[in-house]
Amino acid sequence: MEAPTEEIIVVTAPRLPEAAGEQVYSVLAIDPHAVEDAVRLDRALAVAPAANLFRRNDSGAANPTVQGLSLRAIGPSGAGRTLITLDGVPQHDPFGGWVIWGGLAPELIERANVIRGAGAGPYGAGALTGVVALDERSAQGFSLRAEHGARDYTRIGGVGVANGDAFSALLAASVEHDDGWIPTREGQGAADAPLARDAMSGAVRLQRMQGDVLISARLSAYSEERSSGLVGANSTADGLAASLTLVSAPRADAPGWRVQAWARESDMSNSFVSVAPDRGTTTPASVQDETPAFGWGANAALRWGNAEIGLDVRAADGETRERFSYSGGTFLRSRVAGGETLSAGAYAESWRALGDTLVSGGVRLDWWQASEGQRLERLIATGAPTLDVDTEDREIWAPNARLGLRHDFGAHYARAAAYAGFRPPTLNELHRPFRVGNDVTEANTALEPERLYGLDAAFGDDDGDVAWSVGVFAVRLVDPITNVTLGIGPGTFPPGVFVPAGGVYRQRQNAGHIDAFGVEADARGALIDALSWRAALSYTDAEVDGDHDAPQLTGLRPAQAPEWSATAGLAWRPWAGGELSVDARYESARFDDDLNTRRLGEALTLDLRFEQDVTTRTGVFVALDNALDAEIETGATADGVTLYGAPQAMRFGLKITG
Repeated sequence: MEAPTEEIIVVTAPRLPEAAGEQVYSVLAIDPHAVEDAVRLDRALAVAPAANLFRRNDSGAANPTVQGLSLRAIGPSGAGRTLITLDGVPQHDPFGGWVIWGGLAPELIERANVIRGAGAGPYGAGALTGVVALDERSAQGFSLRAEHGARDYTRIGGVGVANGDAFSALLAASVEHDDGWIPTREGQGAADAPLARDAMSGAVRLQRMQGDVLISARLSAYSEERSSGLVGANSTADGLAASLTLVSAPRADAPGWRVQAWARESDMSNSFVSVAPDRGTTTPASVQDETPAFGWGANAALRWGNAEIGLDVRAADGETRERFSYSGGTFLRSRVAGGETLSAGAYAESWRALGDTLVSGGVRLDWWQASEGQRLERLIATGAPTLDVDTEDREIWAPNARLGLRHDFGAHYARAAAYAGFRPPTLNELHRPFRVGNDVTEANTALEPERLYGLDAAFGDDDGDVAWSVGVFAVRLVDPITNVTLGIGPGTFPPGVFVPAGGVYRQRQNAGHIDAFGVEADARGALIDALSWRAALSYTDAEVDGDHDAPQLTGLRPAQAPEWSATAGLAWRPWAGGELSVDARYESARFDDDLNTRRLGEALTLDLRFEQDVTTRTGVFVALDNALDAEIETGATADGVTLYGAPQAMRFGLKITG
């Protein structure tokens, strides 16, 4: 009699295999081809409805400070309410919490899963409205893409992986340039400038199998410069990141485990201007010269049978160094503001199959501390302090949990889940004031962490010719960090902030709570072998209750939260080696501000792409972005100026794979 064979799991990437219990939660897998062909990674993720940056511009035009991703249109924020991980490592800036998407080249990503409403569990702080779990490429081979198009857009990006018996190496790099477009149309003046951008990124990863243990070391860097759409308003962002991971897959005779440590260093600069009423000139308003920040973290997990336990820690230390109060051709004052944050958590998860029913649940306890907060403002000419505030240290404990089940009815399934999560404020939200045009937003060192409590359920089929899912959700977001309008310029507001005519004064505040109820659906399939399709829809009814903190917001819709969003795509292969794809995205109207006075109209974009293989390893493509040249409203100012997204643009490119 032969001995039973044991299943052997070969570890090829620095992460544990996906736990079976994840099937009970709302997971939307992004088509790898959509990621591979995307101009930028956040554009690929946008095929999931209600997966958006804070404003409608993608990272090709959005300032780094609004590149945080949120899900389900519950209430987007610049920092984002969704945790982004790459092989388990958080990808968020240590100062602002946003993600510099230009540092994550699409060629790097092998798989992307959008986990909606994940809350607690192994993800931890920041996984408020969900998680985007990215897996880096591990398969042998290389991919190179070069493209050029309208606005002198040029991009070259490539990645290569070499695998041996016990050793693996990855090398990736990308460089990008775009002359950009002027975001204003009506009333455009000499003050308006194109949203130009230059960016580059690179990554190297070395891995070695040592017995049953994979040792993985990774180093990456990015740098970008961009114009913010006004003469004299520019920004830069730079960063380095490193991680070390040891992982051993679970086996029948031994548990699996992972130990991971990472560090991230970043810096950013911004120059802000005020705009004349006729948009003929700009005047310097403030300069954020530096935002040096350093973050580090570690996590560990132990998995055996149907259970996993783990812990993680994340720390950030940073400050903003600025000059402001411009008069007589010079800045009169300087500001240094910043502090430190530290969070740590531990969790336990378990799952069990009971016939055709899978049950999964877990508990988590997090601790968060904000410390060493300081804001020092001086007269530049004399060095005399005008404001010197030390912030009292604060800490909180945040217990959370999640529970879900899934039952298979042969061809169909039903699932339901309940969860809780929290997101602590970033150093940026606590300490950094900022300006957009004539609008000024003040920081708030008294901010409390946001908390979310939610339920969702779905019915679907993921094994048939047509895979589909229809679900509902209901959540309450408590103490959402919101930019609350407190006054209209011209005027001077605490702590001595002058707001010119045509601007508003806001402060970040915990504004009561947001209740949101919604429906989400997605489907994909093939009409014939040569014609595949996908479609997804999200509806969110969200309402703010400002309570006593911000009663003026009660009954209003959260800023930047569309009610409806939908995506659809077709891929037609009329002959061998040729493919025509059509991608569409629709959003209903949204509001640019907390008081719902600046309405941005509905938006429909259509992108076309045709690719033809020339050889087995080489292909060419042509893409038409915003093919209908739709006027996509991305912002509105207090004095009635509307900002617009990218116009129609064509790109041509070459792809080489091997």
